[in-house]
Amino acid sequence: MRLFPGIVAMAAIVLASNILVQFLWGDWLTLGAFTYPLAFLVTDVMNRVYGAATARRVVFAGFLTGVVCSLIGTQITGDFGPLVTGRIALASGTAFLTAQLVDIAVFNRLRGGRWWRAPLASTLIGSALDTALFFTIAFSATLTFIEPGNDTSWATGPVPLLGAGPALPLWVSLAAADWGVKMALAVIALIPFRLIVRRLAAKTA
Repeated sequence: MRLFPGIVAMAAIVLASNILVQFLWGDWLTLGAFTYPLAFLVTDVMNRVYGAATARRVVFAGFLTGVVCSLIGTQITGDFGPLVTGRIALASGTAFLTAQLVDIAVFNRLRGGRWWRAPLASTLIGSALDTALFFTIAFSATLTFIEPGNDTSWATGPVPLLGAGPALPLWVSLAAADWGVKMALAVIALIPFRLIVRRLAAKTA
């Protein structure tokens, strides 16, 4: 029974993020960038209150939700082909599962410290890993062998970093903006983390 709220929350976040990623906010972000980081909040809350084993089960539920979303996305054709390519599906699943499991491992290492240390450090590390894995696997020109028929040239063209820095592939700017949002939300999420943990801990006491 204690798994159910976590699984529902994680599945809802993954589903919403897969939908919102189709919509741009400005030049460098999708709306999904603002919902997806909440997955780390759910993982950390479940880890703190119920332990690592329960948190892993919630993560695997989120992973399966993401797989289903990706499979559906590959069957829907947009203006430029399938909404989800095989390469993006691989990148998404690999990044999510790896980053979330690393988050749990880091959280456990710091579990006995100050209350904010474990969720902040684990989310910062997990989020950085998630961004690096997803954008590299999905768009880097060095990994075109993953899906040779998938044209990612739109993401590899050089542009000024975030519109003002040195010329780098477009996907690097997308990754940098995504990482920035995740870092900000990692700090902001400490407030709901503290409140939710207190409430759940009181119920289980």
